[in-house]
Amino acid sequence: MGGAISFLLNRQQFANQLRILQQQHKTEFMAEETARHFLSHRSFIDRSFETLQKNLGGFEEDELRKILVRAGAIRVYRDDGSEWWRLLSRMDEYIERKDLAKITREI
Repeated sequence: MGGAISFLLNRQQFANQLRILQQQHKTEFMAEETARHFLSHRSFIDRSFETLQKNLGGFEEDELRKILVRAGAIRVYRDDGSEWWRLLSRMDEYIERKDLAKITREI
């Protein structure tokens, strides 16, 4: 019985500490969530760094890149040298769309 009470108290304490940390670092948590939102858009698999920078204002370039990495994004460069970001979790979707576009051009 004592073990169960101790477990529940520790669990409650951990949840409270997590909430406190999230409040202390709210800007970073919200920036990551916002980055994930932009990169999860149904129509756009990837976004230019410029677009992300405009919509996630207030961060230095390197800090924004760190936020994007924490959000689960990877950086790619296009042939014109521009910097683009996409969620790693959407790579399969990117490959499928790329293959579909290739097939469509061949037809």
